[in-house]
Formats: sequence, structure tokens, C-alpha cells
Amino acid sequence: MEDNSLKQEIHAALQKFPNREFSVEELADELGYHGANAFKLIVQSLAVLEREKTVMVTETGNFKLNVQGETIEGTFHANPKGFGFVNYDENLEDAFIAPDNTLQAMNGDTVQIEIVRRADQNSGKGPEGKVVNIVERNYEQVVGEFTRTDDDHGYVGQVKLKEKKLINYKFYVTGVGLKPTPGEVITAEITEYPNADHPDYMVGIAKEVIGSVDDPGIDILQIVYAHDIPAQFPEDVLQEADAIPEEISEEEKQGREDITDQTLVTIDGESSKDLDDAVTVWKLPNGNYHLGVHIADVSHYVKPGSLLDEEAYKRGTSVYLTDRVIPMLPRRLSNGICSLNEGELRLCMSCDMEINPAGNVVNHRIHPSVMKSKARMTYKAVNDILEAHDENTMERYKDLVPMFEEMGELHKILYKQRRRRGAIDFDDNESEIIVDETGHPIDIKLRVRGTAERMIESFMLAANETVAEHYCKAHAPFIYRVHETPDGERVKNFFEFLTAFGVEVKGDPDHLKPKVLQNVLKKVAGKPEEPAVSVMMLRSLKQARYTDQPLGHFGLGAEFYTHFTSPIRRYPDTTVHRLIHHYEDNGINKESKAKYAGLLEEISDHSSKAERRSIDAERDTDAMKKAEYMADHIGEEFDATVSSVLKFGMFIELENTVEGLVHISRMKDDYYEYIEKYLALVGRNTHRTYRIGQPVRVKVVNVDVDQSAVDFDIVNPEDTPMSKLKPESHSNGAHGRGGRNNGGRRNNRRNDNKNGKFGRNNNNRHSRNNNRNGRNHSNSKH
Repeated sequence: MEDNSLKQEIHAALQKFPNREFSVEELADELGYHGANAFKLIVQSLAVLEREKTVMVTETGNFKLNVQGETIEGTFHANPKGFGFVNYDENLEDAFIAPDNTLQAMNGDTVQIEIVRRADQNSGKGPEGKVVNIVERNYEQVVGEFTRTDDDHGYVGQVKLKEKKLINYKFYVTGVGLKPTPGEVITAEITEYPNADHPDYMVGIAKEVIGSVDDPGIDILQIVYAHDIPAQFPEDVLQEADAIPEEISEEEKQGREDITDQTLVTIDGESSKDLDDAVTVWKLPNGNYHLGVHIADVSHYVKPGSLLDEEAYKRGTSVYLTDRVIPMLPRRLSNGICSLNEGELRLCMSCDMEINPAGNVVNHRIHPSVMKSKARMTYKAVNDILEAHDENTMERYKDLVPMFEEMGELHKILYKQRRRRGAIDFDDNESEIIVDETGHPIDIKLRVRGTAERMIESFMLAANETVAEHYCKAHAPFIYRVHETPDGERVKNFFEFLTAFGVEVKGDPDHLKPKVLQNVLKKVAGKPEEPAVSVMMLRSLKQARYTDQPLGHFGLGAEFYTHFTSPIRRYPDTTVHRLIHHYEDNGINKESKAKYAGLLEEISDHSSKAERRSIDAERDTDAMKKAEYMADHIGEEFDATVSSVLKFGMFIELENTVEGLVHISRMKDDYYEYIEKYLALVGRNTHRTYRIGQPVRVKVVNVDVDQSAVDFDIVNPEDTPMSKLKPESHSNGAHGRGGRNNGGRRNNRRNDNKNGKFGRNNNNRHSRNNNRNGRNHSNSKH
């Protein structure tokens, strides 16, 4: 043990438990060091750390982290009122930053802070910090309409900023660079950030005109640019794609298994054009099922180091927005040679599985192949066969109907097997926003997931798990899709929340099994408290991500999981195929492992960030279009449900998934107090009570399309049910009409049917955003 490395280990251990005291013996146990020599070195290192004021000695002679004065790095989350919070450890309380201590940091900036006041568990107050350095800026450019006003401070004009977190700033454009015309939507590079001399504005250079403010679809394009998502393919990338032949050569078939004689079909949405998976099922003589999942071999065309590969890596994922798709690959590939179009010869990567009646994969093979799809099926057509037994559809596909029926049988087996091991099934409503030719929303419909959608989900999950387990057990460097076990403290808080509803949970919060949470959902299924419990359960879970470590997938109850099935639209899947080819060609040995071992962590981290960027853009686009739709319905009444309750009001969700706010200042029939334990607002005099999942009737009273905000009023508040709930004390958590301002909106993420509820990020940012924007900093984070 070198002194410096031991000091770092001690420091890291103490940082994990900033409020805990350690004896030297306890610290040695935490570090896993034993023996007299190790004990002596730990004591010596603690003495140095104490002199450096990193560690302090307590009154009992133990050691703990000296949080006061320590510099910590984290992400700054701004509040429109000037204060903010810094998230520096997902397991610790965010640090509150007072307006005078922000150093003009902007939302999303990576900052260094000093803790000026430690958390006080007795009072419930979290830590308070001061920003001492801005390490990395979140914003490098802005996008918006160029305008000229009488208040341009001598600059050539301004960019009108719409993004919520930038709404308090002005942006002035210098005379350097482009000379835009008022009404043009531009991107501008930031050259001066807010500072002590001008805390309320930025300065920058006009870089690109992306359209006119009146152009159809320019609103969505602004969101695309605001999230720094590449909207156009560079010409040289398109040329590289165009050079790829549209037919499979005899040479390309070499070394691949010919499966063109198998009955393979694709099953996708009616509008899908990038068909990256084909499936087949047949019953084996021993009573088991053969499941073949055959995936477009994108890695054959997107070679390491190519321009196509660099662009695909940069994009990370295809982005699905209301009226467009921004693909990861040029359409010549995604809709052409890589798409498993009916009747066309295609290269693919196959995962053949033998599955017994209990749902276990008892044999498997992973191999490159060449295939031909027998039919381009839609979810609707397969549902018409399996659910509606529609005679016309069954006659049209009479040769395939027996296979679809066996697919349905296998899906039920796989679903039951996942449920047995504890997979958590959240049934979220998803919406489809219908727009006219100008991009204006004219309808919002609920997506219905039928047997076909769930069946393909089951097959893709099975393939993803099988591939992950194969390469993990072969000890080969690989990419995994992981969803880690929730933090024990958050689980404890969730269990405490459940006691308010009389739900008793048997399970260790520090070693939680998914089956425990599945049983919780069973207990509340169909009851009034079900929505509240589901929301709080989501808040207790971690975020799904990519990594090169096989950490398992908690939400699916899977020990091994990867993303293998969508390489046309996800870079990690393309990388997984590339790794399979590499090990197929070179074997799994010291030399073959070395080639990718050092690259996979970076690819995983970048892909996780690209995925979050995509989800944010999808969420912002949906919220904007939903607000635009509701702007045509001001004054109308709707049946709705309370989707979240906070100190400053309630978020209300309509049946079409549109969400808006009833601010507490508009609840004039009583003085409402927030009871955090029950997530409820209770009238002090009338005892009228609002809780998550409660049905309400609301009227649309205001819509701000620029801010994607919808405001509701409660209709007939006198019909609201009453309760005997009372706040623990009026001083802690009672805000009445003086409640906090509107916080963030729900993350309406696009669900990935083919990879399950946890195919996308499943963290519920609704809670975190609302808390950061609306909470009193003395209250604890969920």
C-alpha cells in the first residue's frame, strides 16, 4: 500500500458515509485491510488527512469526513428564482446553493462547490454549498429566433430563448460572423457567459441559419439543435453509404449459415421502414420450442474507423420525434440494405434458442447468417389473428397462422417465467400525437399494446439475455445494458411511504430483490393507492445505462442483459454485433480480448449520454406539441387524474396523457397544506384532499406553448373527497397559496416495445425536476 493511494482510499470510503464516524478498526474493515502493518499505515494516513483538514477527529476519538471546506464536483441545477442545487452523489442529498453563491453557474454546468453548512438530520435540512469554480459549461450554443429591439445594448440583435432553464437570460449577437435577418431561426455560439458584470445575459456569434420562424416544423428543429443532435448527415458520410452495394454478393455469403429456407417474418408498426429483426418459432419433437431471433447485421457495413462508424457513434441512437425520425444511419442503409425487407436477401446475426415449457433457454447458438423474410407483418395484422381471430386476415396469412399461434404460446411461457423471477411490469400509457401537413397537432391517441407487441418484446428480451449470458460466462469483454439494484436508503424511504397505506413489505432494503417490488404492485393493483405507489416505486429505482460490466438488470429480474436486437438505431447494439464477429473470427483468448477491452467503457458512457439526449429531445417535443394541441381547447373541461402532488400544486394528467398544473395559488376554495408522508394536499378548513391517482374534473385555463406549459383549474372543488389527514406541523411543509413556482414536466419517454419497459431509461425525472424547481431547500430529496 502506497501512502497516497491509501489516503485516496480512506478519503473515498469516508465520502461514501459523510455523516458517519469510524474507528480505525471499522475503517480497516471497510477498506478490507487487516494486520498490524495495515493498521499502522491507516493511522499514519489519517494523521496526514487530519493535518490537511480533510478528516476531523470527533469528541469520541473517531474519524469522519470534514465536509466543511471540502471541494466537491457535481452538476448544477438552476431554479428560475436564482438559487440552485448541486447533485454530486446519487445516494446523497443535493447541496442547496443560495443565489449569491452560484458564481453565475447555469443549469447543467459541471461545478466545484465547497460545503458551507452540513446536512442536519434532526432539522431535516440538507447541506448548503457555494460554487467556487465552473469546470465545464453545459451550453456551448443556443438556438432561437433572431430579433431586433430598442434594447440591444449596442449589439446587432438578440436571440429569443425559449428553453425553460434559459428563460431568465437575454442573448445578444455580436457583429462578428453571420448577419441574420429578423425572423430567421439561428444557432449562435456562446462567447461570453453570465458574469458579475452582466449576470442576466450572454453574448455570442451567429453561426447558422436553420430556417424561418414561419417554416413548418421549425419548432421541432429548434429542439433538435438545442439538444445538439446532428440533424443532417455530412456529404462524405452519405457518399460512403451510397458506395455500399444494394445487393448481397456471393462472397458476402461465405462463412454464414444459409437460413433462407426458414419461415422468418418481421413484425413491426405499420409506418416502420427500418426493419431490424425477424423471428421464427416452431415446436420441437421433445416438447420444447425453437425461437430464432435474426437481427440485421449492421456491423458488416459500418466498419470500425469508417466515416459511417464515426457518425453513428456521434449520434448514438436514432431519435423519434412527433413528425420525423432522425436516424443513426443514412436511410440508404437503415431503410435499404440493412432493413430486413420482405423477399430480399439480407445478412444478419442470429440467436437460435431452444426453450423448454418452463421458459428456460436450454440450448442456444449465436452465429452470422443470411436470410430472407417471408412476410412483412404488422402488429395490427398479428393482433387480428391472435386476438380478434379475424377471418379475412387469417385467410390472407393462412400459411403463417399456425406459427403465429405457437409464437403466442411461447410468449405466454416467457412472460410467466419473467414474472416468476420478479420482473417489474409498469403499465404506462403512451400517446401518439397526430399532426397535419403543417406540423400542427390535431389529435392525441393512446397507443394500445396488444399481444403482438408484447410477444415481440418477449422474444427480444430472450435474445438479449441469451447473448449477454453467453459472453459473460466466456469472460469476454462486452457491452451490457444494466439496471442496478436500488440504493438501500431510497428503498427504506419507499417502504416507509408504503406503511401510510397499510402495505407491509418483507424484504431487506439493502439487498432488495425485484420480486419484492412486484409483490407490492400486486397488493395495490386496482386500489386507489396504486398510482401513488407506482410513482414512488419508480422514484426509488436507478437509471438504466450501458457499461462494460455485467451488473444485471433489476427491473427485468435478469442476471445478464445487453442490447443486441436494434443495431440500425442504437450504437451499443452495433458494437455488440461487432464483438460477436470479432470473437467468432479470432476466438476468445488473451489477444482477442485486448482489442476492445480498453474501448468499451468509453463507448458505453457515450452511448448512455446520447440516449439521455435523445429522450430529453423526445420529451420536450411531446410536451410542446401537447401544449400546442391544448391551446385549441382553452375553456374546455376534461376528466383527468392527479399524477403528482407537491407543495406548489398538483400535476394533472388527462386521459390522452396531456399533463398540466393546478397551481396552489389557483386553489382558492381553501388554504391547502402539503402532507409529504401521504403525498397529499389537504384543505385546512374543508379537509378536502387531493392525492395521486385521484380522479378530478378540470378546465383548461391557460397554455404557454413556448414553455410547453398547460394550466388547469379544478371544476367543482366541493365534490372533492375529504380526509382526516393532518400535517405534522404547520411550519414544515405547509405552503398554502404561497406555494412554490411551477416545476419541471413529466418525462414522457417513448417506450421501446421491442426491448421492454426498461429498454429506455426508466428513471422518473418528474420527481427530481419538480423537487429542484419547487421545493424548499430544507426538505429532503426523494
